Amino acid sequence: MGFAIGPRLPVKTRMACSLSDLLSEKQILLELRETSHAPALRELVDLFAPNPSVNDLAGFHEALLAREKVSTTLVGNGVAFPHARTDCVEKIVLAVGRSAQGVKFDSSDEPVHLIFMIGTPKALVSDYLVCVGALARFVKNKTVCDQLMQAKTVEEFAALLRTPHG
Repeated sequence: MGFAIGPRLPVKTRMACSLSDLLSEKQILLELRETSHAPALRELVDLFAPNPSVNDLAGFHEALLAREKVSTTLVGNGVAFPHARTDCVEKIVLAVGRSAQGVKFDSSDEPVHLIFMIGTPKALVSDYLVCVGALARFVKNKTVCDQLMQAKTVEEFAALLRTPHG
């Protein structure tokens, strides 16, 4: 089981309640090709092409880049959480990318090795903040990040993300 990231609400207004609910192995890329942030984010956005919850890939990418200009989404330990509240998504979505060589974000010289990209509908303001905060707490543990970097398969990587880490 994953960790809780939001209260239980009626089904029509409820966001995903755990990382397991948000996580799809189809939206995990273990070998990002791009080494700068804008193309790397586009590489992750493209994972949503078959996902009906993302209705405008280009618009979502633009929203992520605009958010990054306002304030960095780097959280340390080689981790970034690019995120945007946008009507380009119909529900909270998550894509994860890993880069052994690192991705350069303009706001830092530190290479980013794990990118957790989140899109949230504008209407889900508090759910958005809860989601970002919960993910940040999850990967603040360097051991967890190291395990994610060493995972050999998408399945192994996803299993680590679904495992509670205290």
